[in-house]
Amino acid sequence: MPDLHRIITRDGAELHARWWGSGPPVVFIHGWAAQSDIWQYQTASLSDVARCIVYDKRGHGRSSDPGCGFDYDSLADDLARVLEALDVRDAVLVGHSMGPAEIVRYLQRHGSGRVSSVVLISSALPFILKTNDNPGGIDATIFADRRAAWTRDMPNFLAQNARSILLPATSNETVAWIARMGEAASLPALMAMNHTITETDLRPDTAAVSVPTLVIHGDADKSAPLDLTGKRVAAMIAGSELCVYDGAPHALIVTHASRLNDDLRDWIGRHMGPRTPNPIECVRGRSR
Repeated sequence: MPDLHRIITRDGAELHARWWGSGPPVVFIHGWAAQSDIWQYQTASLSDVARCIVYDKRGHGRSSDPGCGFDYDSLADDLARVLEALDVRDAVLVGHSMGPAEIVRYLQRHGSGRVSSVVLISSALPFILKTNDNPGGIDATIFADRRAAWTRDMPNFLAQNARSILLPATSNETVAWIARMGEAASLPALMAMNHTITETDLRPDTAAVSVPTLVIHGDADKSAPLDLTGKRVAAMIAGSELCVYDGAPHALIVTHASRLNDDLRDWIGRHMGPRTPNPIECVRGRSR
């Protein structure tokens, strides 16, 4: 049985955290409308080489919903509180979707003293809203229409969204499992975080990342298109490595778990203990 831990944040929210294994700490930060269970294929595979730590973000899963604190500063502070409460040092931070944004804001607010390296997967970075200086972004009306639809039938959206971030061959049971994670989240929290995801410009935070960074992205990602997100992130972070998974959708942590686990195992092995400034070759030469 895993250890269980309830971590109290600076504003009184309770975060549900768990961990397995021993060795270098790897902290997994899940995305919007998910929960820490989505990392089960990674924690089951990697707990023999690392201390795998997961937690549900506020308003999600088994964590509490304080009704506020859904901006990136607060979410980054929640991550800082998890690292402090568990006395995590020289950690590999692994984020999916919204998680990478929390990581880069954490580094901006709290520094890299507790971090050896980061892995940014299917990143909702660096800025996805269409503006005058970000003409390739997505128009704000699309997000506004989507949020309006959520107030009428959120379960239907979550079911359709779960299917869209997986593969056609993914089982109906897995699709339903992903959708249930969203149903367990607070709708006000999801709406507030959607504003955060779509309206926060993280280009300065992203460009300031100075720890070894692995960017993993699928070229079939519809939620965070590769050209808008992953490629830009890799270009902005000096010395980072970009690995593109052919045919992988947004939820590649599920659909491409075996390959991802191999890449994470390799990365963890190369970045155990104090961080090194030397860039590495992309795993199995799949950089683009």
